[in-house]
Parts: sequence; structure tokens; C-alpha cells
Amino acid sequence: MATIKYRRILLKLSGEALAGEQGYGIDPDVINGIAAEIKEVIALGVEVAVVIGGGNIFRGLAASSKGMDRASADYMGMLATVMNSLAMQDALENQGVVTRVQSAIDMKQVAEPYIRRRAVRHLEKGRVVIFSAGTGNPYFTTDTAASLRAMEINAEVILKATKVDGVYTADPKKDRDAVKLPILTYLEVLQKGLQVMDATATSLCMDNNLPMIIFDMTHRDNVKKVVLGEAIGTIVKGGDGNG
Repeated sequence: MATIKYRRILLKLSGEALAGEQGYGIDPDVINGIAAEIKEVIALGVEVAVVIGGGNIFRGLAASSKGMDRASADYMGMLATVMNSLAMQDALENQGVVTRVQSAIDMKQVAEPYIRRRAVRHLEKGRVVIFSAGTGNPYFTTDTAASLRAMEINAEVILKATKVDGVYTADPKKDRDAVKLPILTYLEVLQKGLQVMDATATSLCMDNNLPMIIFDMTHRDNVKKVVLGEAIGTIVKGGDGNG
């Protein structure tokens, strides 16, 4: 029997990841593939929470840079994350995985309100909980929402899904000399301005010693490999070796 390293995880997906090669909207093949991976991890007995961005539908920061009121733009971005969360719920339930969507913005017809104790109870019962609408506040990213929710539900790790197999010294697609960094501290991420999670999210993780693993979601079975303790991607943790 395989040894599971992480019993409760929070998986952070970007909205762009759901768009696949089409670059916009939701690619059914991509979202069904992610759902299949989550199903396999659930079958191991791992409790899974998910936070999805909304960039495949609407980017609040991009809209505000073009003159839109930042708070209004951010609320629109939060609604985009709800759309993605409902799509992920549908993909998971089509594969027999019981799922709950909780929203930080009250919308009873489509999602439960976010209630921490209820979320934890769902996880304990083997349900996947998808946290939508960010933190419910403008000026905060879904990265920050992922860090906050991970802390609230006592997740053991945040898995940040990307299209590259970890953090590099430079963009590996543009710089052939770019070197992969298998282990980083939170301070290194903040001081070097590395594009791991935004500074608020990284600081939250640092203050609470919650490790983050940045890995390539485009390779099948990588989520399972991470929860089984394989050295996949880049791990960000405290400088004292904890995490």
C-alpha cells in the first residue's frame, strides 16, 4: 500500500488552465482530465479542496488597468471563478465524485455560502469542496483566497498547478540556461519576486508555515505523485526545514 504524505490538500488551479489550447473559456477535455486526476486522489483517501481562478473568462486586474473601477472589475472576476467552479463540479460529479461548491459571495441558488465548519465536515465525508468567489473582497487574488482557505481548513499543503514543472531562475521557454529550483524558502520567493504566488498569499503561508508545491498539471498523475511524496516540481517552505 502506498504511503500518503498529505492527507488534506488544497489544489489551486488557474482559470487559464481550464481554457487549454483555445485560450478562452473552458475546454471539456482539460476539465474532464483534471476531474479524473482528482477522482484518483480521492480514491487514495486524500481530502481535496479546490480553488480556481477566473482568468479564462474575465481578469479584474486587466479590466481595471483599462479604466474600469477596480472593485467592480474584481467582483466580475469573482463571478467568473463561480462559473469555473460550477463547471468543475459538473465534471467531477459526472465521474461519480460527490462535490460541494461554496461561495464567498451569497448566491444560494447555485452554491452554498462559505462556512468553514461545513467545509471541513464535507472534506471529512470524502466530498471535494470547491471554494469560489475568492475571499469575497476586491483587491485580493484567488492566490490569496487559496492560502486563506487552506489555513482555515487546516490543509497540509497547497498544490499550485501550472504549465511548467516548477520554479526556474528564468523563463525556461526563453532562456536555455534557466535552472530549476527544487526547494525555495518563502523569503527567497518574496525577495526575488518569483512568480509563485502573489506576495500576500506567500506571506500568509510563511506566517503559518504552510508549504506550497508548484508543479506541472499538464502531465497525468502528477497530483497523485505529489500526495504520495514524490519529488515533483518546486516546494516552497520555511528556511528552518519545516513544512
